[in-house]
Amino acid sequence: MSVADKVSDKLNDELGDELYDAWKGNRMLEPLTDRVPGITLDDAYRIQLRTIARRVEAGERHVGKKVGLTAAVVQKLFGVDQPDFGHLLSGMSHSSGATLDATRFIQPKAEGEIAFLLKHDLSGPGVTTAQVLAATECVLPCFEIVDSRIRDWKIKVQDTVADNGSSAAFVIGDRGVSPRSLDLTTAGLVLEKNGELVGTGAGAATLGNPANAVAWLANALGQYGIALKAGEVILSGSLSIMFPVKAGDHIHMSLGKVGTVSCRFA
Repeated sequence: MSVADKVSDKLNDELGDELYDAWKGNRMLEPLTDRVPGITLDDAYRIQLRTIARRVEAGERHVGKKVGLTAAVVQKLFGVDQPDFGHLLSGMSHSSGATLDATRFIQPKAEGEIAFLLKHDLSGPGVTTAQVLAATECVLPCFEIVDSRIRDWKIKVQDTVADNGSSAAFVIGDRGVSPRSLDLTTAGLVLEKNGELVGTGAGAATLGNPANAVAWLANALGQYGIALKAGEVILSGSLSIMFPVKAGDHIHMSLGKVGTVSCRFA
């Protein structure tokens, strides 16, 4: 390893620690991409892993993974040609009907997604969509609460990746169904905030099929020697708009023949 590589590794660790401290202190940072010119996507994932390692050291557990940037229009906005990923930890998990403390977040927004609960491990490369379906216990409706430590959401793809894919929390439905019993591409989603319609969507919005997103994730993580594990929850990507939430809001999502999920912010 060269001296330059050692310096780069040290800087990535320092940025990961900075993001961890910002998460713990619930405060914003200036964009990493403004302060560290030339930061790469691989750097961003290494920063992300450092931040997650700090949280695990502090007592949280890995409970799953998430896929982001699954919509072509969002990829174009960020100038990338593939999704990104992040990690789900025990402190992020909530059940449907929960009340979330809005003061835990900085500038939160909500997304409606399909979550996959795995019954078998998936380890890339070479994972197919058919293997994803065979390895899935059930799918459930889910809200992902995204948030950013980067001031005013002024993010480039490296910023959001380093910041764990901007993932802050998730709220999962209490009823799941087998993905083999329905067409995930046509599963319709309806989003409401405070009783008003805010968005609609369908499973095809996520790489043509949410199971495609999980296959992509298994193969992408395989490059880092990370497998998707039985018992993990995998969020497959947003099916509709991302909308802001704050204290006093109640959000509700209905997902085709799968079920519903809701939560409040106080």
